[in-house]
Amino acid sequence: MADVQEVKQWQTLQDGLDNLYMTTSALPKPGKDEVLVEIGAVSLNYRDTEVAMGLYKHHKTIEDMPPKAIVPGADMCGVIVAVGEGPATVNWKVGDRVLSTFNQTHTTGQVKAHHMAHGLGLPLDGVLQTHRVFPSYGLVKVPEYMTDQEGACLPIAAVTAWMSINGMRPLGQAGGKDEVVLLQGTGGVSISGLQIAKASGAKAIVTSSSDEKLQKAKALGADYLVNYRTNPEWQDEVMKLTHGEGADIIFECGGAKTLGKSFDSVAFGGLINSIGYLSGKQDEPGDRTNVNLLALRRNVTLKGILNGPRDRFDEMCDFYRRHELHPVVDKVFPFEEAKDALKYLFSGGHFGKVVVQVKKA
Repeated sequence: MADVQEVKQWQTLQDGLDNLYMTTSALPKPGKDEVLVEIGAVSLNYRDTEVAMGLYKHHKTIEDMPPKAIVPGADMCGVIVAVGEGPATVNWKVGDRVLSTFNQTHTTGQVKAHHMAHGLGLPLDGVLQTHRVFPSYGLVKVPEYMTDQEGACLPIAAVTAWMSINGMRPLGQAGGKDEVVLLQGTGGVSISGLQIAKASGAKAIVTSSSDEKLQKAKALGADYLVNYRTNPEWQDEVMKLTHGEGADIIFECGGAKTLGKSFDSVAFGGLINSIGYLSGKQDEPGDRTNVNLLALRRNVTLKGILNGPRDRFDEMCDFYRRHELHPVVDKVFPFEEAKDALKYLFSGGHFGKVVVQVKKA
């Protein structure tokens, strides 16, 4: 550590994946109540590709911001290499392995507007760099048995999945046993949700356009598989598989073209988690999803999921420890090829998480 004088980092002007560039800056020192982390691995999220392309604009705090150079990425696993002064750092020491939290100030309860100014990878500089200073409250301890590559997969994907299953339950009262969880696709959030659901005792239905990916999901414990390309009315298949009851919890990752089908396959009193929008952000011209009527029809809750607070992250890590779950890493890229990693993620060919190895072994 003593001979490290600079930080290597990737930056984007939010003008396209092809235009990401690498730069250097002076190694920072942690201030009061801060720690300096040497980053070992970073996992990527679809959000990171949208940031790099200037498309991540649907939160008010970010919507009005002019494009600026920013370090992308929110999910990292690393080791503390320096600790600043102050009482808040008493629980951290050099050598602790840590994970970043997404919205750094969101420590408990419902996320609020003011937390949105503290999101890693926009509006704050993110973690696709060799070192970063964090506030003492912006980190959690990694489950000890995990590698850096595995740990880096937890902050956004796994916490989003955890909140989708447990966010409506009180802290410390995680559930899921005997419920039916419908997981759209095989990206990082859905595969994390599959692992959490099965460890919780739930039944899991996975949809995908790829039979190969569905077989991988089956190997992870998926109870039912639905190919939505060969079975475009997949909501009917879900109802058939559940004997007309529907899914208790749905990971709604598709958006405009799947939301109506989610309402058609949810159980009475069920929960639809609005997570992503891979099929689009708006209805096609002439189409209209009447959410009011659809929610009333089966007494359904539609809940937007924007990650979760630090205390629920800690709760999830304890769950991972008890069940010794290992996040699914699809492919690992060296730090110098982070641009290629983002392009690979954007292509949609992955199963689970795409990881950038920052620290050389």
